[in-house]
Amino acid sequence: MNIISIKDAIRKDVPIYYRKLYTGIAVIDFDNKQTDFRIDFAIEIKPTGAKEVTVNFLEEIDFPLIPISKKLKQFIIELDYDGGLPD
Repeated sequence: MNIISIKDAIRKDVPIYYRKLYTGIAVIDFDNKQTDFRIDFAIEIKPTGAKEVTVNFLEEIDFPLIPISKKLKQFIIELDYDGGLPD
């Protein structure tokens, strides 16, 4: 299982400056078969400076949720660090 990309990411308008909310489509590769999942995710900056990511799947998935969530959270953190998410 590999996370290919997050396409059509849109940032939602939130008045809290330390929390960013997004919606998009996660493209995940399962044994050479790409599947799209609609997701909502949030990046919150804690007082210590650490970033915490939460992911919500907007549709049913037939795959183990915990490994997908872990990889997706790591992918989102790297994407945010590289500037790949909309402002």
